[in-house]
Amino acid sequence: MALPRIWEDREIRFDLPGIDLQPRSGEHILMRCEGVEDTKGNAGDSGSLSISNLRVVWNSHVSSRISLSIGYNCVVQVTTKIINSKLMGVAKALYILTRTPSARYEFIFTNLDASDILKHYNAVLAVYKSYCSSRLYRELRLRGAIFHGPGQLRTLRNERIMNTLRGVWNLASDQGSLGTMLISNIRVVWFAEMNEHFNISLPFLQIKQVRVRNSKFGDALVLATQEGPGGGGYVLGFRIDPAEKLQAVCQELIALHKAFTREPDFGVHVDFASPEVTQGEEAVQQIREELAVEKEVQEIDDRPNEMSDALVNYYAAGSESTISEVSKSKNPVSFCSELGLAIETPKEGFTVKSLWEVLTNDQA
Repeated sequence: MALPRIWEDREIRFDLPGIDLQPRSGEHILMRCEGVEDTKGNAGDSGSLSISNLRVVWNSHVSSRISLSIGYNCVVQVTTKIINSKLMGVAKALYILTRTPSARYEFIFTNLDASDILKHYNAVLAVYKSYCSSRLYRELRLRGAIFHGPGQLRTLRNERIMNTLRGVWNLASDQGSLGTMLISNIRVVWFAEMNEHFNISLPFLQIKQVRVRNSKFGDALVLATQEGPGGGGYVLGFRIDPAEKLQAVCQELIALHKAFTREPDFGVHVDFASPEVTQGEEAVQQIREELAVEKEVQEIDDRPNEMSDALVNYYAAGSESTISEVSKSKNPVSFCSELGLAIETPKEGFTVKSLWEVLTNDQA
């Protein structure tokens, strides 16, 4: 049985139903911060910020319909930014820049408790770093640097080698390649006997099916991987002799895969007591001094937030957008005789001529 599709760390979603806000199997809430403003998209609204091992979730205290889910795989940068918040005025806030296949978004979160100003920033940064350094738990790797010596696998945190099988043929080529298979509680590793750089690291997270199937090499162990990012939709074949041993290995992998599926380990482990995460009063005082002398403040857009405009509010400057990515405009499209084009009808109080004059004056 394969895991249900994992989207939490790979997507950005807005205004989620309640069921999607709940942690999935293997997801753990590592920290929750109350009294956090979504300054970019819901200025003036207080909410709670939940930091899990897969994503950052913000949901509004004002309306249960308003929420965000930011997967770490979409994150490009985590830093702080001086902003002008409706609730806090000039403040230092958590800034998250993200990228999806179709657009870039930016998120700004302001902690309303000045004495807790670094809490969620340090937590998000620490968890994001752990996520980036633990991809072997979640992604198939071919020809990776997974050894630190001859036959010495770089074991992952909480990883235990359950079985070592020598004389296993990888059936990827016409002749096959002889090597060794290592089975742990987290993944399956195979490497060639003559060249350790020819290897496979396949986490149980990406295994879709385990079975024995007939091939031109005889009965073979077949591992089918998940489609999409991280898995690639591969079908990997291995020959293990004798037949009794092949069946035993297949049953062992099925059992380990089922156990892993019940409680998956995504590899994100953070010690919140470490110096990297905790910051003393000196750091908070330094931020207060920075705020006192800060002259250039980024003004946050104070336009009223509406559900239909949720995506637009978070677009990062310079993002390329398409009609399907942005909520439909409120203003209808009409033919403009002055330009000879179909355009969005200007807002009330504006004309094409007045807008054109503003453009030409700016260029002048």
